[in-house]
Amino acid sequence: MNTVNNLKIDVREHGANEKTLNERLFFQLLAFGDCGNFEAIVKLLHRSKIEAVIYQDINDPKGIAVLVMNKDPDYFVTEWREILNSSEFNKLSSKPELTMLGRTYSSGFEPDLENWLIHKPRHSALNPEWPWCIWYPLRRTGEFAKLSRKDQGSILREHAVIGRAYGESDLAHDIRLACHGLDKNDNDFVIGLVGRDLHPLSHIVQTMRKTSQTSKYIQTLGPFFVGKAFWQSPLKTG
Repeated sequence: MNTVNNLKIDVREHGANEKTLNERLFFQLLAFGDCGNFEAIVKLLHRSKIEAVIYQDINDPKGIAVLVMNKDPDYFVTEWREILNSSEFNKLSSKPELTMLGRTYSSGFEPDLENWLIHKPRHSALNPEWPWCIWYPLRRTGEFAKLSRKDQGSILREHAVIGRAYGESDLAHDIRLACHGLDKNDNDFVIGLVGRDLHPLSHIVQTMRKTSQTSKYIQTLGPFFVGKAFWQSPLKTG
């Protein structure tokens, strides 16, 4: 924690019982077209031994997206950049409008911060039983920020209850990322919905439209990437 002119700055993640952790997981989704050889990308990422998912784009028969995760942001401008500049990726066309970058974050109530910030999102992304995905960014209106903490909490709990119900039914599982200052369109969050089937993922988006947060306090939503995992790296332990 740093103090400047009596302003306390604390960039750690906070959980229940005053627990803190200064680690988080960064996710990046990059989409491409003109992929005529899925296997070449699979072999490249498999050799690289990185934690990643290759999705087939349901809306583009030659489209893919690659989801990569790492705790160190330097990774994305070093090793991952080298992979992206390989001959296999140079054959593809980029879809920058579908680029998403975000970081895991805590809300202050999580009893196990390390699991929430590191292990749970990795498990959700790399779980072979949940191959379908919908990824999208969103931005809240300024009016939401003006609400009291109590009113914000009430609105967010409505979302949480719905998300928990879908998760406990194994219909949809979410990966929630903050992207403040990380998104070229000034979005606030990136949401990943993953699951066994596609329809429940669409269904939870539809259900969320009726909530106070979405109907009153969301300024922009999307664009959406929809796909199914063609390859997932093994989930590393530790």
